[in-house]
Amino acid sequence: MNSHELLQLAAKACDDKRAEELVALDMRELSLIADYFLICHGTNERQVDAISKGIKDAVEEQGIEVKKIEGKDEARWVLVDLDDVVVHIFHKEERSYYNLEKLWGDADQVALTV
Repeated sequence: MNSHELLQLAAKACDDKRAEELVALDMRELSLIADYFLICHGTNERQVDAISKGIKDAVEEQGIEVKKIEGKDEARWVLVDLDDVVVHIFHKEERSYYNLEKLWGDADQVALTV
């Protein structure tokens, strides 16, 4: 599975858990960290946790290893590292504070098929 297909799989998993305002950023020309960032938010900690678990389950069903999940205990900003795709799942309040879309404003947005 290539990184774009992985991005779409993660986005579908987010959508299945009713994540809000999904935004995908193409990071290939800007960062060595990942090919894509996927950013979304949930309205409460329980939903943020459910979104991260949904991503983990979806990618593992495809035989893909989750490299790391950070922030799960607080569930205010959870980072799911899928190697070529990094998913940022925010609590709604934290998303507007950190504003990653503005921080990485030079990145092109990628169309999602969810």
